[in-house]
Amino acid sequence: MPSHSPSQRYLSTRGGSYDLSFETVVLKGLAPDGGLFIPEEIPSLPSDWHSKWSTYSFQDLAFEIFSLYISPEEIPATDLKEIVRKSYSTFRDETITPLVTLDEKKNLHLLELFHGPTFAFKDVALQFLGNLFEYFLVRRNEGRAGVKEREHLTVIGATSGDTGSAAIYGLRGKKDVSVFIMHPKGKVSPVQEAQMTTVLDANVHNLAVEGTFDDCQDIVKALFADPEINKTHKLAAVNSINWARILAQITYYFRAYFSLVRQTGNSKPAIRFVVPTGNFGDILAGYFATRMGLPADKLVIATNENDILHRFWKTGHYEKQPVHGREAEGGFEEDGVKAHEAGVKETLAPAMDILVSSNFERLLWFLAYQTSSSEETNHRRMQAGEQVKNWLAELKSSGGFGVKPEILEAAKKNFLSERVSDKQTIDAIKDMYTSPLPESSSVVKTQQATAGTHISGHYILDPHTAIGIAASLRSISAAPEVQHISLATAHPAKFSNAVELALKDEEGFAFDAVLPEEFIGLDKLERRVVGCGKEWEEVREIVVNEVEKELGLSD
Repeated sequence: MPSHSPSQRYLSTRGGSYDLSFETVVLKGLAPDGGLFIPEEIPSLPSDWHSKWSTYSFQDLAFEIFSLYISPEEIPATDLKEIVRKSYSTFRDETITPLVTLDEKKNLHLLELFHGPTFAFKDVALQFLGNLFEYFLVRRNEGRAGVKEREHLTVIGATSGDTGSAAIYGLRGKKDVSVFIMHPKGKVSPVQEAQMTTVLDANVHNLAVEGTFDDCQDIVKALFADPEINKTHKLAAVNSINWARILAQITYYFRAYFSLVRQTGNSKPAIRFVVPTGNFGDILAGYFATRMGLPADKLVIATNENDILHRFWKTGHYEKQPVHGREAEGGFEEDGVKAHEAGVKETLAPAMDILVSSNFERLLWFLAYQTSSSEETNHRRMQAGEQVKNWLAELKSSGGFGVKPEILEAAKKNFLSERVSDKQTIDAIKDMYTSPLPESSSVVKTQQATAGTHISGHYILDPHTAIGIAASLRSISAAPEVQHISLATAHPAKFSNAVELALKDEEGFAFDAVLPEEFIGLDKLERRVVGCGKEWEEVREIVVNEVEKELGLSD
């Protein structure tokens, strides 16, 4: 593809696919060898980015960043601008991802990512991905009339809470797309479940799986690897294994940087981004941003008690270490948690209750590539792919793997990690609520674009965001001169029981004030959901049958 720069061509992390277009990797989602797609090279920023982009809107920044990874031969500039405009027209805040100062003395700021349709950070990527799917399908189906002639996309996804509703809202009603979202039965919050299952569009299918989120992810990967369904159905992914998800999230790191520059008056502030981390996609977008040239002191991984990533950064060993019995208990069943024998410790932050972080594979490839002794580029790529494949095989067979000291050293160059317990999560929600926001904070001065995040100048964190804040405060104690931007990943109303536990005794707090009007009455709406086991063959049968019914092909 001579018209594509190296950052606009893609390869698999496991070495089996090279020289692929953006359209191909978006529609495939997962590589045939089981790997994840990444650009052949991470692009550098234009020399004038700092001055030229400083006043850009979120949409303008998105266009500039996306253009570095998408050839205009695939999506012309005018079309890409329209996809971007359409994707973010549904957000309640005109800045899309506003930056809020929580504590001026401590240099602590919060990047609000929950102003999209489903009140979670996933909307930033999944509104974009849904419109990409639609764009590619409209182009491919031009002039095709009959159902059997038209290209139909069967989108498969797994969710620990927010991905499902964000994917459904991004794809509902779109022509030539069926979407199947699996969630672990009883392990997502009531609001999250209602947001998914009350969408009754004919192309939306919810599956409640008797198992964990990791089981749901395994089913997705098994379906993509299955020759039988891939002969008859064109599968696509909406989980963060889809490269477009990572790409879309890069934008808000740049937006946060420029917002901080304006708020502090410092043209080159030292910054640490702190990210509540489960599947590693959100913080991986930050890694791409910094590798492109965005100045950042560190990226701080904030895990809950499912701390496989934290343990890796401390030891160089990536190990599941299953937990059983009473040790796996925690959180509230009402918020979607229940102890499970598979080793996932259920916490107050259920969207982060993940044993294996899929996107970590992408970082591993870059670490292997950077530390390779080979000087020839293609050979280094092949070596990195082979190393990742061996690591993942060892993880599957033995439950873990270790890396050489130089790999761990390379990982520590960009990242720090913190582990936050349930008790510390509750304390963070309490402490933030009882510490009034500074008078200069934009939240205090202006009307809320999304209701329910603060009451009379007191900010309310959801448990996932609270984990990020707890990790931020530890990082601040070690580097007080550095500005800290913590990512707010979800609205507090999505996790009512954890928030009420933390704040029920606080004067002036009432959960009704936290509830956005979009959530009121959600629990009373009609629902459509199918229950199933965790065997991927059973899910395959459901998918095939439902697509046939939807297209009118069944007997």
